[in-house]
Amino acid sequence: MSGRNMTGSGIVLDLIRSGRATTRTDLLDGLGWSRVTLSRRLDELIDNRIIIRAGHTASGGGRPREEFEVNPELGLVLAIDIGSSHSRVGITDVVGAVLLEDEADIGLFDGPSEIFSWAEQVFDFLLMKGGWARDRIRGIGVGVPGPVDSTTGYLGSPQLDPRWDNVRVRDYFTTWPDDIVFAVDRDVNILAIGEARYGWPEYRDLVVVKTGIGIGCAFVMDGNVVRGSRGGAGQLSAPLRDRLSEPLKRLETVASGGTIRDRLVRSGAHVRTSADIVALAQDENSEALALLEDVGEIIGYALADVVGLLNPSAVVIGGNLAQAGERYIGAVRRALFGAAHVYSRQKLVVEPSRLASKAGVRGASALALDALFESERISALTRPRVE
Repeated sequence: MSGRNMTGSGIVLDLIRSGRATTRTDLLDGLGWSRVTLSRRLDELIDNRIIIRAGHTASGGGRPREEFEVNPELGLVLAIDIGSSHSRVGITDVVGAVLLEDEADIGLFDGPSEIFSWAEQVFDFLLMKGGWARDRIRGIGVGVPGPVDSTTGYLGSPQLDPRWDNVRVRDYFTTWPDDIVFAVDRDVNILAIGEARYGWPEYRDLVVVKTGIGIGCAFVMDGNVVRGSRGGAGQLSAPLRDRLSEPLKRLETVASGGTIRDRLVRSGAHVRTSADIVALAQDENSEALALLEDVGEIIGYALADVVGLLNPSAVVIGGNLAQAGERYIGAVRRALFGAAHVYSRQKLVVEPSRLASKAGVRGASALALDALFESERISALTRPRVE
């Protein structure tokens, strides 16, 4: 980063957004700048309506300290969480609060054209419902069920459905203003962002698993999602059993909502989505519960090595199957604790998502907001023009 950007307004905004420093005094302490430099940068952010004065807090004896916060009226963000069989969309403000949302049994195997056409129609409906125009939109965040190359924005290949191979999601949003910030990542990564930032902020190191018809895994290390060199980090393999010479199998081929669905369909049940499986479990369907326990056990064994390698504070189980309850979560926990190294499992938390169905939308919104408020972008945007 250049010397000029080291004292840009984007650095100030980073601290305010994170909550680490929201008063002038705290900002001075955190940045080590002069009062004049900080005042200029705060004025730049205020003049561009990016932050506002939020009031005053007690200072421990002196004058009340002036506080700053992101301006919630700056605009809106559209968020999309695409799953294998179920997708959710939402509209949030620029602080990340969900204002309106919707969902449908549509997903990966319906193909990108149908999904993004549906999403655009729902967004227009929600905007009309909220009384907002399209020009209020500042960013769009999208989670897709497959690896995304963060440097190019293209989905990797091969995907589970070949229609998604080498897709550039931004190309499906050509009717929206060009100045909208656009961000895309794997669906399990946006789930992890949502859980780490809003669900489990007390932990810096998490393993987050999304279990629906498919299955995905994400790693949060020191508060940041680990994506790997080409966006493919976190693809779990089935635990090896007897024949070590066999190639690794994708975990979802032996333990996922898809394998449960296929077994239940063969037994005559009418099941299409992961929500259908959860409904059967909640109705105490014995076969569905037994299959959930079997799948949970295999997932737990698969996670044992992950826990040994990364030593996280918590393993968070999200996705629709997590709503099946303790029979499923408990099976994951028992298998993981039974197979993991003793040191790795000490003080380890294995629990369902705290955000439940809102995790993906909140994570997709956070992804877009991080791009919208990226430090160098804000510093350049607010820098006074030299005539």
